[in-house]
Amino acid sequence: YQRVSTNKQIVFLFTLHEKHTEKLRVTLHSQSNCLELQTLLNNLPNAMSCVQVREMMTRRVDYLDEIPRMPDFLLALRPHTVWEKTPIKLFCTVQGNPRPLIHASKLEVGLFDRFPVTFGVEGESATLVCSMVVVPDLPNLPPIAQWYRDDKLLTPSKLVEMSVGGGKARLTLPHLAKDDEGLYTLRIFTKDGTSDHSAYLFVSDAAPTTAGAPGAPMSVKVYDVGSDYVLVAWKPPNTVNEAPITGYFVDRCEAGSDTWVQCNDAPVKVCKYPAHGLHVGRTYYFRVRAVNKAGISRPSRKSDKVIALDDAERLRLEGTKEGKYRIHTAGDVGHVTIPGEPTDVHVSEIFKSYVVLSWTPPSRRGRAPLWYIIEKVSGTGAWRRINTAVKLHSPRYPVFDLQDGQKYQFRVYSVNANGSSEASAPSEPVQKVDEDGVPSAPTHVVATRNTKTSVFVQWEASKEQKSLMGYYIDARVVGAKEWFACNNKPFKHTRFVAHGLIQGETYVFRVQAVNVFGLSEESQESSPVSVQPALAIPSAPYGITMLSSDGSSITLAWKSPKHSGGSRINAYYIDQRDVNDTVWTEVNLAAVTERVDNLTEGNYYEFRVQAGNLVGVGLPSDPSPPLKCEAWTMEEPGPAYDLRFSEVRSHSLVILWKAPVYTGASSVTGYFVDMAKKGSSEFVTLNQETVNRRYLQVTGLEEGETYVFRVRAVNAKGVGKPSELSDPVCARPLPGTKEIVAGVDEETGDIFLSLEACEVSEMSEFVWSKNYKTIGDCPRVSVSTKGRTSRLTFTNPDKDDLGRYSVFVTDTDGVSSSYTLTEDTLNTMLELSYAIRHPVVPLKHGLNYEVLEKGHVRFWVQAEKLSSSVSYRFIFNDKEVKSGEGYKISHDVATGIIQMTVDNFTRASEGTYTVQIHDGKAKTQSSLVLVGDVFKAALKEAEFQRREHIRKQGPHFSEYLDFTVTEDCTVLLTCKVANVKKETTFQWYKDDEEIVPETPPNVMSGACGLPVPLFSRKDQGVYKAVLSDNRGKDTSAFDISGKVFDDIINALARVAGASASDLVLQCTPEGIRLQCYMKYYTEEMKTIWKHKESKIASSERMRIGGAAEMAWMQICDPTDREKGLYSIEISDGVKTHVRSFDLSGQGKHRLVTYRGRVLGGLPDVATIMEDKSLSLTCTVGGEPTPEVTWLKNEQEVESNEHTRVTFDGGKFSSLVINQVTPDDSGKYSINVRNKYGGEFVEITVSVYRHGEQIPEPKLGQSHFTRLPPPTLQGEPVAQQTEEKGLCQWLLT
Repeated sequence: YQRVSTNKQIVFLFTLHEKHTEKLRVTLHSQSNCLELQTLLNNLPNAMSCVQVREMMTRRVDYLDEIPRMPDFLLALRPHTVWEKTPIKLFCTVQGNPRPLIHASKLEVGLFDRFPVTFGVEGESATLVCSMVVVPDLPNLPPIAQWYRDDKLLTPSKLVEMSVGGGKARLTLPHLAKDDEGLYTLRIFTKDGTSDHSAYLFVSDAAPTTAGAPGAPMSVKVYDVGSDYVLVAWKPPNTVNEAPITGYFVDRCEAGSDTWVQCNDAPVKVCKYPAHGLHVGRTYYFRVRAVNKAGISRPSRKSDKVIALDDAERLRLEGTKEGKYRIHTAGDVGHVTIPGEPTDVHVSEIFKSYVVLSWTPPSRRGRAPLWYIIEKVSGTGAWRRINTAVKLHSPRYPVFDLQDGQKYQFRVYSVNANGSSEASAPSEPVQKVDEDGVPSAPTHVVATRNTKTSVFVQWEASKEQKSLMGYYIDARVVGAKEWFACNNKPFKHTRFVAHGLIQGETYVFRVQAVNVFGLSEESQESSPVSVQPALAIPSAPYGITMLSSDGSSITLAWKSPKHSGGSRINAYYIDQRDVNDTVWTEVNLAAVTERVDNLTEGNYYEFRVQAGNLVGVGLPSDPSPPLKCEAWTMEEPGPAYDLRFSEVRSHSLVILWKAPVYTGASSVTGYFVDMAKKGSSEFVTLNQETVNRRYLQVTGLEEGETYVFRVRAVNAKGVGKPSELSDPVCARPLPGTKEIVAGVDEETGDIFLSLEACEVSEMSEFVWSKNYKTIGDCPRVSVSTKGRTSRLTFTNPDKDDLGRYSVFVTDTDGVSSSYTLTEDTLNTMLELSYAIRHPVVPLKHGLNYEVLEKGHVRFWVQAEKLSSSVSYRFIFNDKEVKSGEGYKISHDVATGIIQMTVDNFTRASEGTYTVQIHDGKAKTQSSLVLVGDVFKAALKEAEFQRREHIRKQGPHFSEYLDFTVTEDCTVLLTCKVANVKKETTFQWYKDDEEIVPETPPNVMSGACGLPVPLFSRKDQGVYKAVLSDNRGKDTSAFDISGKVFDDIINALARVAGASASDLVLQCTPEGIRLQCYMKYYTEEMKTIWKHKESKIASSERMRIGGAAEMAWMQICDPTDREKGLYSIEISDGVKTHVRSFDLSGQGKHRLVTYRGRVLGGLPDVATIMEDKSLSLTCTVGGEPTPEVTWLKNEQEVESNEHTRVTFDGGKFSSLVINQVTPDDSGKYSINVRNKYGGEFVEITVSVYRHGEQIPEPKLGQSHFTRLPPPTLQGEPVAQQTEEKGLCQWLLT
């Protein structure tokens, strides 16, 4: 993309004058004031005064002329534009004291540090900078710089920022889009015309919002702008690895708003869309999004703004500077009332999905606003209106709802407020047509070498172009599957340079053509091409040096060309001439030689050298300085030569050289190396003592600094001539530089050194050295190269191979590296090499054993990895075991397990077991010693498993007896059975006494259980379950004692503690009782009563006890000392359940007074004859009024015809039983309770039949002081007895 500057026909002469405009205005104003003063003086009447004033003015002018003033332009140069070869005079006015010197010149501009090919990403920013030297450098007069993109001049805007100054021309693109991709050119105007520089900017797609979605469209333009219609067009994105594009969505946005509205409901398949429904006079922006099966792309860059006005309306409205409009009218338009009809109705766009109808507005339109009505007709049918919902103001309209295969005609009416015109002439018949489709694929794609990072691609254009927009070029690395885009904006030409490639890689290319319908098929792939510079002749050698002279010949040396031209240099040609001659004479016509013979002693000669390669002979070098042919006789050595560098890094490098050809009076014993910064003559000797080798590592360099070196040889007679200065070298590594890596080949175990070069060329060679002496054909090492990587492999490494190894890559910019092989590193790699060459099968688990069912014993070992070709053998007591009777040997490659199963494991199986494994080259073995106690344990387990196998042949327990506690605190002994049948019996025993449960066990269910309700210490013992039938018997025993008993109690406490209620206060004749209700309580539970955090022990005053569902503590004769917080703690071995009650502030008097109580009226025992009626009546008290509940045998009594319960006035409660029967006998009780407590009274009722003897009374439990007997319904009381505190009523 290099541009060649050419002379232009028009010469631009320019300068800047805006800055001096204000100064010129002030100067002219001052001169005007002086003229006025002069006129005033001339009109003065007094002549003497006039003379004096003039003298004073003259003296003031002389005084002002003596004041120094800097030069300044009063009237600056004006810009001129003239034809070529036309004379021109430039005028300007200057001032200054002393008188300024005027020097006219034209700008000279030189460009350097030019911007390279640049790569950016959508949404990011990019800056192109070019440095320049301007002569003369005038701060107020910078050079004119113009920027172009694809030969189109750019102007500053929000998307393009430009600046010139400080010796730089800068272009910034703050928000990149693919629209910005292209060839950018900076053009600077100089005295010789212009100076140009061009480079490409590539912009790739930003990451899609949805994986697989296409890239954004680009170059959105708006055409055919009307009052309510525009035509939007764009370019499709490149789809490389994404799914094909199925359509596009077009969005619009009004100026001043951030809301985007989608114009089309369904994706449009072509890169054009007629957007209609706009509002007249409003400003819009448009953007486009691409759609494929994976999703929707990011939106394109928005279009330039567009105002919805058609051409006719624009002519009527002319914009003014003030932002207003001036309305134009023509002819007699003001007299027109009804507009004329439109003309030239035709179809301007035809696509498969729509057509665009266009017409010419009427010449007679009137002042009233104008709109249009469109009608269509198909064949001989009737005309039908199209736009029924909207008024059309634009002379274009897209029609979508047309049927395939039918021809249509259209006509248009002009309408205003005064009426409608006649219909226009119908259009020609038209029908929707199939789209022309994409262009044909390009052909003959050819890729050739260009530079070390680019390839030149050319192709033949598509034969069927169909409104071609350009081409997309894709590339792929040979051997890879994925293609990548070389450009992201259609390229219009058939020759393209693909940049950003990797040197040395091989690529293939393909091309696609692009038009409004999308992308063509891919072209055929190009032939593979390696990324290398194009072949050319080599550049000229340089640095010709005389190494020795014997009086008739001179030995020369020179430096190789900096550029080989992409081909190996195979010859050098030397020319010579006498300093007094002008004609060069060829020294050699064939192979090159450093020696030039047949010279005349004492003459001075000049030499030049040319290099040759496959392409041809390059340019000659510059002539050497005159060299005198005379014999060297000095005792010191001659100059070293061929200084070169290796391993250039940020702070170090290695310099190498060749020994002098002329050694002097004795052999060379060493060298001094001098260094200086580029441009400096102050050399520093780097080594205080001579080095006897021809290389030196230089350290302590400054990163980025440039240095030069020279070498001086030393012999016994002194220090010889210094060598020619080396080429300048910058202390900075090449980008991507890598170092030599030492390693061991995982397959062969070979020890090697390897380097992956950051760059190579087609002609590159890897030159390996040891201690910087080239390694030739040496049996100790071998060199192999593949692509960018070279490997030096040691045959049988030992201590003789220790040293510093280096490698240099030819035909590169100095790719090199070194590695020092030390003894420790070599020993480490030797160990690893031995492990690879003598591999061991790695084991996850060594040989182990496990006892299986039936008493079989399995010996197994697991390797980390096994191949299908693995072989192995088991050895027992030095004898190999074969798979056969009593032994089963197998392996599983997937899991890496090798196993042997011994069916009959007996006392004879004691000994040592070994497994030996061979897998490819790897092998290993593992042993297991099974003797002594270890063997006895294994044998015991095997015998147990055999017995278990025999046991399981008949009915047996699959799970032995165990216990569980149900939610109602019942202890349940459970077991599971297997291999049972209907005839199988199941029996329970406790301490060898059979237990017959209420529900017989069902063995066919697979599980049996024995409930043990109200579990306590009395339930301790040995429980057995016996399972038997004609096939055998099995027994399971469960000893409930000790820890098992404690575990059961804890399990009960866990359920009971969780169900425990809060403490309840109950008043008794003896005092106060605190009660805690729970699902089950037994004294074996770990319960603790506490008063104010102090443990309470059971005593006469503090009694602790409980019932089946309640734990209680009795406080006898409570006093104030018993006030405080009481709590009960129920522990289940894991958790402690706490319930509490606060007696603070609640004395005995208050509790007794207000709690619910039975005041009297009930006996302990009531005896009555059947068929009589019994009435039990008592008086209750308490505040608030207590709740009363009657119970029989702890079940609440319901009120009915036979049994009636009453509670009158909150004081009297009765239980009346009509016509009692023996079934009414039982224990009756009344429960009286309120929030302060309650009382529970029991009565025993006995019913006897006629003629029976009155039964003996049994002692009941009464909780109140006896009162007079209750009133009974029926016959009077026959008898009352009292003995030993027993109150009995006999009813007869």
